[in-house]
Amino acid sequence: MKFNADEIASIIQQEIQQYESHIDIREVGTVLEVGDGIARVYGLSGIMAGEMVEFPGGINGLAFNLEENSVGVIILGDYLSIKEGDEVKALGKLLSVPVGEAVLGRVVDPLGNPLDGMGPIQTGDSRPVEFLAPGVSERKPVTEPMQTGIKAIDAMTPIGRGQRELVIGDRKTGKTAIAIDAILNQKDTGVKCFYVAVGQKDSSVAAVVEILRQHGAMEYTTVIVAGASAPAPLQYIAPYSGTAMAEYFMFNSQHALIVYDDLSKQASAYRELSLLMRRPPGREAYPGDVFYCHSRLLERSSKLSDALGAGSLTSLPIIETLEGEVSAYIPTNVISITDGQIYLQPDLFFAGQRPAMNAGISVSRVGGNAQIKAMKKVAGGLRLDLAAFRELEAFAQLGTELDPATQARLDRGYRMVELLKQGQYAPMNVIDQVFSIYAGTRGHLDEIPRVDVLRWEQEFLDFVHAKHSDLWNNLAEAKDLTPEITEGIESAIAAFQSTFVPTKQEEF
Repeated sequence: MKFNADEIASIIQQEIQQYESHIDIREVGTVLEVGDGIARVYGLSGIMAGEMVEFPGGINGLAFNLEENSVGVIILGDYLSIKEGDEVKALGKLLSVPVGEAVLGRVVDPLGNPLDGMGPIQTGDSRPVEFLAPGVSERKPVTEPMQTGIKAIDAMTPIGRGQRELVIGDRKTGKTAIAIDAILNQKDTGVKCFYVAVGQKDSSVAAVVEILRQHGAMEYTTVIVAGASAPAPLQYIAPYSGTAMAEYFMFNSQHALIVYDDLSKQASAYRELSLLMRRPPGREAYPGDVFYCHSRLLERSSKLSDALGAGSLTSLPIIETLEGEVSAYIPTNVISITDGQIYLQPDLFFAGQRPAMNAGISVSRVGGNAQIKAMKKVAGGLRLDLAAFRELEAFAQLGTELDPATQARLDRGYRMVELLKQGQYAPMNVIDQVFSIYAGTRGHLDEIPRVDVLRWEQEFLDFVHAKHSDLWNNLAEAKDLTPEITEGIESAIAAFQSTFVPTKQEEF
């Protein structure tokens, strides 16, 4: 076989012309020690705080502590496969997660990797996990209701789109149940929901996902999981990752709701990382910047101005207290950051009051601005009335003789407490709530035995839907109690009262 010298020369000449030199300059370091989810790395003198690094095997880490002779790195993955002497590369970028419509309906880890066995997440969009919160001029006041479907909350501590409402209470008092009901109630509203599980048992998270699936809520919900078995670095960044995914919709003129379940566990994970990094401990051994850890997270929830598209991100952070100790370090921090709190009390829970909300110290700092006019009118004084009823009830337990007016207030209070009870995973339409609370606050239940209050409510709402659907539609359209609608509700109640048969039973 003969070679043509001209051909060879032309090919070599072509290669020379097309040659481009690519010099891959990367900062590399060496692992000095590793364990418990952190690594100390020598070298990487030009690295920045929060910059990503890569260990052998594709495991990522985050520069956490910049020291004189080494860098403290938190490892986002299996740290057991990393050993002393391994090479570490600086990637020159910030930690980002996939965002967009593709993450809806999925269960992912804090890095955006799928955990549900439904294949990779197909999206070209990503957002940095840490992002600066919108400034004051980029926001506008919270005025749009974010209905939870829970009578006690929508009536007494209403939540608006863009608000941060803390759910606080001891373990097993129904905190997660409130958050799940709020997610279920966003069906057909266009609100995208994000549930961040931090430090929860995997079985508990699986149960939550199953409930969301059964009620058709997974279509608009993303679950971000950093379970109790996950390393502390993943538990620490999980809320930021969830917020980045939710912010995508807020900045695209849509509405999102995010639940952090719970931030006590995230604070513990952050404390663990900080102590391992030899950062000085402060109160309760938490590092001094644990307030900043939560404030920069919750400040990202906002109602954007019209110029930015008027999107919103509403957050429901959950905090677990020990023996009702709301004056501990982390609870007081988060109370001071949020726009109100729903306080759940164990003794109310065990007495059968579900949700076990203490009306006296639960508050919403947005208040009536986050309610429709009709609800504002029927539930205006309800919170104060219930708080006064609790005090009166405690006084009545002394066994003193009560005058008829006081007894009447007590009787109505007992009926309102019954009326505000609600089953789990059964959120109620706000118009139904208005009908129900109107009947209670206007005294139409005063003659109904306490055991019959919830049955009366259910049958009355069925009666309204069947016989007075035009009245229901008028109220849904007007969202206000006009004189005609009020008259219609009164006549509907009167018509129903004549058909209601009380249970033949002594009052308890």
